[in-house]
Amino acid sequence: MENIVGVDYSKKWLVMAAVACEVFLSTIDGSIVNIALNTLVEQLHQPLAVVEWVVLVYLLVIATLMLSIGRLADMFGKKKLFATGLAIFTIGSALCGLSPNIYWLITSRVIQAVGASMNMALSTAIVTEAFPSQERGKALGIIGLLVSLGVIAGPTLGGIILQYLTWHWLFFVNLPIGVIGFFMVLRFVPEIKPKGDQKFDFWGAGTLFVGMASFLLALSFIQTDGFQNLLVYVLLVFAVAMIALFIKVENKASEPMIDLHLFTNRLFSINLITCFITFVASAGVTLLIPLYLQNVMGFDPQKTGILMIISPLAMAVVAPLSGAISDRVGSRVLTTIGLVICLTGYIAFINLNAQTSTISYILSYAAIGTGMGIFQSPNNSTIMGEAPKHRLGVASGLLSLTRVLGQTAGISILGALWEANVFRFAGKIQVSDATQAPIWAQVAGLHDAMLFIVIFILVAVFLSAWALITVQRAKNHPKQNPDLQAE
Repeated sequence: MENIVGVDYSKKWLVMAAVACEVFLSTIDGSIVNIALNTLVEQLHQPLAVVEWVVLVYLLVIATLMLSIGRLADMFGKKKLFATGLAIFTIGSALCGLSPNIYWLITSRVIQAVGASMNMALSTAIVTEAFPSQERGKALGIIGLLVSLGVIAGPTLGGIILQYLTWHWLFFVNLPIGVIGFFMVLRFVPEIKPKGDQKFDFWGAGTLFVGMASFLLALSFIQTDGFQNLLVYVLLVFAVAMIALFIKVENKASEPMIDLHLFTNRLFSINLITCFITFVASAGVTLLIPLYLQNVMGFDPQKTGILMIISPLAMAVVAPLSGAISDRVGSRVLTTIGLVICLTGYIAFINLNAQTSTISYILSYAAIGTGMGIFQSPNNSTIMGEAPKHRLGVASGLLSLTRVLGQTAGISILGALWEANVFRFAGKIQVSDATQAPIWAQVAGLHDAMLFIVIFILVAVFLSAWALITVQRAKNHPKQNPDLQAE
């Protein structure tokens, strides 16, 4: 994608600052609530199965709306939608903080998620437009840094708030940042007018919404009930049918919500697939490693929290550097190197046990964070660079959707896989919860889950290596590969 005509690049850092408020806010909010689930169970007098919907409904709304938001942005412009999203998110946060009961809180999280979906779908597109193409990797690397800092700050800030204040302040803390970000967006983000007379694809949006909602509900039931619930399989079959119908509708639509021709670009498709795989793996690790540290190693929550920031800290250091380097040497080599480094960390995690030293754990987890930092910024830059400028909103929405789906699938599937294997290894030892199983059974279950992740990441490495070879051939024989944009 070339530089966009008419954009004042002198204001790029002010635009970055405005978008940074949203990125940091949404990342903190995604992790700060998880730490309060036990508190909400106790203070709202509801079972965990109900309280979990405070998290699940947020992810469900975001994932089902993001692509529609991206299409609307390509039709009407990104600035107003982004500012509206920040306003809705801030109002939703206030309502969450004022919630007197669990049902008010869940409803308020729906409102909050509508605003978050507008922001998450468009932040990458706005930054891509604000920076010249030769600085896109550096800009998206900074976004990666902010995401990592949010992941680090969320649990820490949440723990402090829960220790000294009530859970309501987990949401009130969003208000000042949301207000500041709203006015910064109005002041600094440029208004780029897309071409007029475009139509919204309601049939496509509707079929996609139902398909994505069915898929995410199936993942939610896997997370709570495992693979024994028949409804999981019914929802998965229905989701596949609806996605197939969506593809049929899009192929016939004169102005489809998603231009399926985007996926004929093999590099674009491969980057989305590898992005999904990495987030499945990292989400699974984020769920399982705290269980290992506390149940197997016997660490308290404070030490566990400190050891869990190793990966995002490494990613925060590496991501901006990787993004800047990709602007000079291209993205493909870096994405492949990053995935290989991730693979070494995950392979090391297969050998975790009760005798693993803290240093060994730190080196392994740091390798995963370093690999993700090297991979993510160039990968995101390539996705946005391969998208035509009139499809930046949809491309940004696809990128965010891939991340949310990967995280949701990783937590649900790997969590259920670990639990099922723990019960299988425990055998005749009767336990009501997998976390109460003998240490050796929990370790064996962890090994199987990590093996699944290693196989998954291996697929990503092979895909990325194939894309690297394809790009090199395109450079050497451009006439034979006119459909590929050599980096």
